[in-house]
Amino acid sequence: MPKLGKKLQEAMKQYDPSVLYEPSEALAMVKKIASAKFDETVEVAFRLGVDPRHADQQLRGAVVLPHGTGKTKTVLVFAKGDKAKEAEVAGADFVGAEDMVEKIQGGWMGFDVAIATPDMMGLVGKLGRVLGPRGLMPNPKTGTVTFEVGPAVSDAKGGKITYRTDKVGIIHAPIGKASFEVEKLVENFKTLADTLVRIKPATAKGQYMKAITVSSTMGPGVKINPSKI
Repeated sequence: MPKLGKKLQEAMKQYDPSVLYEPSEALAMVKKIASAKFDETVEVAFRLGVDPRHADQQLRGAVVLPHGTGKTKTVLVFAKGDKAKEAEVAGADFVGAEDMVEKIQGGWMGFDVAIATPDMMGLVGKLGRVLGPRGLMPNPKTGTVTFEVGPAVSDAKGGKITYRTDKVGIIHAPIGKASFEVEKLVENFKTLADTLVRIKPATAKGQYMKAITVSSTMGPGVKINPSKI
């Protein structure tokens, strides 16, 4: 078992790691014990009762958090003509087509979100090996392959996050910053939790919400009672 640092040990003395807290209590605790010199990101991990080996239990999607994540995202849009102009008006940081593909093939990765109109996917598909492993490939399931590029850009800039179950059925996602008010963190948390409950696979057996943990970037995990979701 790895040795815990002094700061982490001190943080864990401020709460009981064995207790399952209410969401508001857990998030208030995360704020309290966040002691880094920067504004730490608050993250949540949901361990779900799903089997990702089955395609219908692989959860993936996107949700717009009511209070954003506290991070301004750099958005790239693959589009032409009127849709390119729409993306620019909506605030996209980079807009292009073949020129952007060549730039990325040359090693440039100066963006956080990539959006594409459906007619551009034949071109963007060339970047699958580059964007795919980084989670940046435009995908209809996350709303990043669409002709509604204006709203897509606004959502990405305004707090939209993507989620996806990993190999063991856990979803990790940011829900704000340690500087956020507890109420805002709770509302962001509930928005994501409600979304996951709503998309529960019909074939999932047993308890769905098995465990929930919230933490800050440098802090320990605080457990939330799944029965409260």
